[in-house]
Amino acid sequence: MNSDQIKKGVDRAPNKSLLYALGLTEEEQNRPIIGVVSSYNEIVPGHMHLDKIAEAVKAGVRAAGGTPILFPAIAVCDGIAMGHVGMKYSLVTRDLIADSTEAMAIAHQFDGLVMVPNCDKNVPGLLMAAARINVPTIFCSGGPMLAGKLPDGRRTCLSHMFEAVGAYHAGTMDEDDVQTYVEQACPSCGSCSGMYTANSMNCLTEAIGMALPGNGTIPAPFSARIRLAKATGMQIMKLVEKNIKPSDIMTAAAFHNAETVDMALGCSTNTMLHLPAIAHEAGLELDFDMANEISGKTPNLCHLAPAGDTFMEDLDAAGGVYAVMKELTKGDLLDLSVMTVTTKTMAENLEHAENTNKEIIRPFDDPFMKTGGIAVLKGNLAPDGCVVKQAAVDPSMMQHEGPARVFDSEEEAIRVIYDGGIRPGDVVVIRYEGPKGGPGMREMLNPTSAICGMGLGESVALITDGRFSGATRGASIGHVSPEAAAGGNIALVQEGDRIAIDITNKSIQLLVSDEELEARRAAWVCPEPKIKTGYLARYAKLVTSADKGAVLI
Repeated sequence: MNSDQIKKGVDRAPNKSLLYALGLTEEEQNRPIIGVVSSYNEIVPGHMHLDKIAEAVKAGVRAAGGTPILFPAIAVCDGIAMGHVGMKYSLVTRDLIADSTEAMAIAHQFDGLVMVPNCDKNVPGLLMAAARINVPTIFCSGGPMLAGKLPDGRRTCLSHMFEAVGAYHAGTMDEDDVQTYVEQACPSCGSCSGMYTANSMNCLTEAIGMALPGNGTIPAPFSARIRLAKATGMQIMKLVEKNIKPSDIMTAAAFHNAETVDMALGCSTNTMLHLPAIAHEAGLELDFDMANEISGKTPNLCHLAPAGDTFMEDLDAAGGVYAVMKELTKGDLLDLSVMTVTTKTMAENLEHAENTNKEIIRPFDDPFMKTGGIAVLKGNLAPDGCVVKQAAVDPSMMQHEGPARVFDSEEEAIRVIYDGGIRPGDVVVIRYEGPKGGPGMREMLNPTSAICGMGLGESVALITDGRFSGATRGASIGHVSPEAAAGGNIALVQEGDRIAIDITNKSIQLLVSDEELEARRAAWVCPEPKIKTGYLARYAKLVTSADKGAVLI
């Protein structure tokens, strides 16, 4: 066992004395020692109950003959961090989480790990750590929040809350209306109730084989979530016994499965940052262009919020992620031979999966869309690519051409949007918000929600080298690569330039001649960094482009 390094032999007697200081008995020390990585804190609604999940995991570990040891991981609530400098610290925590978990796990020589994450960067950060550390590992997330309910009976969620602010600025809601959403949008603990980034990544943790069935969809308040946690604690002991490691599970085929399920579910565009970063830690490369290849073959089977008016609890009741995967087997789109944390193949896992609601999970031959939920666009405005959640785009905006409205920060853009300065047909360009330029690649949920809330979602596009919340809908195109701070062509766009977007044909073009762009580039001067000290300054020096997953080098 790995833990023999800290407990066996006279040479390790000093180490062992510190295990005694923890109050561990000889019997406990002689068992496999399992690290339980708890992301519990009191500021993230998705994490406020993880102490209970972690305790249930520990109970499962003990029941199966192991010794659980708890240690923490950080997490940021993207909703609370949204719209101010705090959002610069969201994406960057992914690497802090991976680094700190690696340090703790290897320093203390755990025999296995149970990761207890939930929200946006916490899940991919711990998946990155799992790939790096490569000891038997399993995930048990905190689960999704229940949908809210308005006084008139309509269900609601966080994306509606953000759009309500736009409606207020458009004069179609008053403060009392907004307050109703404030009180009803987020009614329970858990990751916000739509197919946003947290729930996308938790679902993909099932699809990639690193979690038991139900991990992505069982609602946080349900007792079934506690039972899942206990089962997960027991299951890690089987993985340790059989020495099944992340490298045995997170293979190239497993990542292909995850991207396929991503397209079928209509996941957040942030998965296009996280899956390549996790693959990178596993020694694999996910080509950005692979997304379009997979999307072209994969029907979009789910329209959860923000794309539709159904929620994670509905997906769970319909059969969850495995039911979606079972539909995909009808097109032979998955590699079912891959190993999973159940210690069985995916084929065995799916034997009893069933789609019980064909309105929530559309049948393979009757999808919402014939192609997947995400598209990668390329053209002179984004030579290395950019990303759009096409499943959440109104059909009228699949092709759009309009004049550029150029802003060098999110704050500049949101002021003009709220003041009514954006007109139907415009293309809002927000730049210098990429991984280096932000730094930290902020989400742009405030401006996208403002555009939709003000009734412009079917006539205005938004393009940025930043990124979007999974709660974003509309013709919102992010991850423009190369970013402005790296000298990408988005830095050369001028007010009034015509931009042509063709999502169907995966194209994005700045309608300016090559000669004019060359002249502009000769005159371009990169602005001073927005932040010159602290962790963000170090991050900006090390981070790669969004099309590479914004990994650190």
